[in-house]
Amino acid sequence: MRHRIEIDGDTLTLDDIERVATDTGVEVALAPGTEERIRRSRAVVDAAVRDERVVYGITTGFGRLAETVIPVERVEELQLNLIRSHACGVGPALPRAETRAITLLRANVLAKGFSGVRPEVVHALVALLNHGIHPVIPEQGSVGASGDLAPLSHLALVLLGEGAAEVGGEVLPGGEALRRAGLAPLRLQAKEGLALNNGTQVMAGIGALLLRGAERVVETAEVAGAMSLEALRGTPDAFHPAIQRARPHAGQAASAERLRALLAGSEIRESHRHDDPRVQDAYSLRCMPQVHGAARNAFAYIGQVLETESNSATDNPLVFPDEGEGGLVISGGNFHGQPVAQVLDLLAIALADLASISERRIERLVNPDLSGDLPPFLTDDPGVCSGFMIAQITAAALVNECKTLSHPASVDSIPTGASKEDHVSMGMTSARKARQVLRNVEMVLGIELLCAAQGLKYREPLRPGRGVERACRVFRERIPVLTSDRVLAPDMETAAALVREGAMAEIWRSARV
Repeated sequence: MRHRIEIDGDTLTLDDIERVATDTGVEVALAPGTEERIRRSRAVVDAAVRDERVVYGITTGFGRLAETVIPVERVEELQLNLIRSHACGVGPALPRAETRAITLLRANVLAKGFSGVRPEVVHALVALLNHGIHPVIPEQGSVGASGDLAPLSHLALVLLGEGAAEVGGEVLPGGEALRRAGLAPLRLQAKEGLALNNGTQVMAGIGALLLRGAERVVETAEVAGAMSLEALRGTPDAFHPAIQRARPHAGQAASAERLRALLAGSEIRESHRHDDPRVQDAYSLRCMPQVHGAARNAFAYIGQVLETESNSATDNPLVFPDEGEGGLVISGGNFHGQPVAQVLDLLAIALADLASISERRIERLVNPDLSGDLPPFLTDDPGVCSGFMIAQITAAALVNECKTLSHPASVDSIPTGASKEDHVSMGMTSARKARQVLRNVEMVLGIELLCAAQGLKYREPLRPGRGVERACRVFRERIPVLTSDRVLAPDMETAAALVREGAMAEIWRSARV
């Protein structure tokens, strides 16, 4: 039986978005009562057209052309031309999961009943999801105000039987994709083209999926860090609850709790408790709760913003059937992507710092001047074998790229639309940068897992903490111990996949005491 998610414009969660994005078997439907709300909003638009009122985007042109009044008999032509002319995206197509997230969000915000579309428009978007029709959306070309115009226009093209769509791995003309699913092309009426391409759903949809990946990353960072601490014979004393209570940031407390759980029952720790001359560990080990916790706090805030945005009406003008006599159609600026752009820049910054501290732990593991009694570069035959020497260099290169990509896009603005749109968010650039940073940090943490697991081999027969021991077992099911030099690139890709899939993210739960 297919899992069913109902949308009403108000209650969509980030978990819902990820589920629909990654599972084509999920059925999407309008919640009861939603269609009536959409119809009431549409009635206001129909009245404006019938009465030949001058209303932006309904009976006028767009942007700088807002003062150009459109004859009633050309209103439908106006909406069709809008979608065709604005489909100016370039670059590679968005991945399927991102396209599905975007389609879901576009349907959800139209379902709020403030966009003035017919229910048929929302049903058409839902049908794309339920039939596995994924519009080909180029990822470049949006400045994030008035929303994601170019990419959303490519989405809308397929509803009209134009453009291109991916179906079951095959790219088809939009009309053919609809025909195979038994769907008819949509014929746009007043306001509907503008409602389809005016909004922040591209950056928000990508951001929702990136945040879920980032949350798996920070959970994995605790596991990798705990493994590194054990391999380096570090101390968990800095994770004591009293220290966290003295600086009660929620993320810091959560990170420290997970580290304590992962390290509980460690024989390695007990082996050097009384005869270790070191007073305290380096920051990359000792300050994991503070650094990882800061990322957790950032992710919590980002989640609040993205979930609010996912249930927000962001096109223009908005239609309020309950305001005034006969309803109101009001032009505003909810399409401006600044709230999303800023948090996606913050996402990149927080992720980059997780990569940075992870790379410093990798360096401590492979550098004989820092690792104590571990062999140089974690190889039994240093000199003839290079071990993990170059893996650390790869991590350093990725961290450098993360730092470069962390420069915020949202502080830039290039006026567009003949300076009618004189301040824009650049939110899509923020989203694309954050995506690459996430991929990089997944790889850096994968490299740390490789090095830390190798380092723990040299602590045998002493057993690490229960959580660390379980993490090593999971890791070794996929990647064997390095006994002599081999090509490490495949191992690194497998380790990064473990991070991306969340294989390590919940290990701390089973280790809690």
